[in-house]
Amino acid sequence: MPEFMTSLSLTDSLGQLFGLVALAFCIAGFANKNDDRLMVLLISANVAFALMFAFFESWTAAALTVLVIVRIALARRYQGSWTIMLAMLGVNLLVAWATWKSATDVFPLAAATLGTVGMFMLRGIPLRIVLGLAAFCWMLNNIVIGSVGGILAEGMVLVTNIITIIRLYQLQKKYPDFRPGD
Repeated sequence: MPEFMTSLSLTDSLGQLFGLVALAFCIAGFANKNDDRLMVLLISANVAFALMFAFFESWTAAALTVLVIVRIALARRYQGSWTIMLAMLGVNLLVAWATWKSATDVFPLAAATLGTVGMFMLRGIPLRIVLGLAAFCWMLNNIVIGSVGGILAEGMVLVTNIITIIRLYQLQKKYPDFRPGD
């Protein structure tokens, strides 16, 4: 067994494991052309991410990830609602303020903010572009906390998301009436 693996504590090992579980859900979600299925798979991935962040004691990221789960459910029901989006942004700020430990907590806050705006206000390609930017912010956080599983998950989210954006663009070019989620 590689030395890296034997030197991990139980909590670090569990953190890495949940990062890999999240990776599987993210790939399945972002590879999907249907926005509704994307949202359901993202809920599952974020449960795994919240557990991963908790095991790494990245409390701002863990708390904001729990809010991401709530946000996904609300955004599915209240797509386009400025009121609920602004309320979620306010709750994100309060939770970040309450759990803030260091300057690097700006990464999960930026990711949560981008994801909130994207999920409430965007669909299709613009949604995936903004979620890609959020994934980049989560990746930066995962680099800071040392989560190999989280880094791989967000890297794969970025790659898979780019491929899906290209596929959606090609479908929209070929079929002008095509809309993701229909």
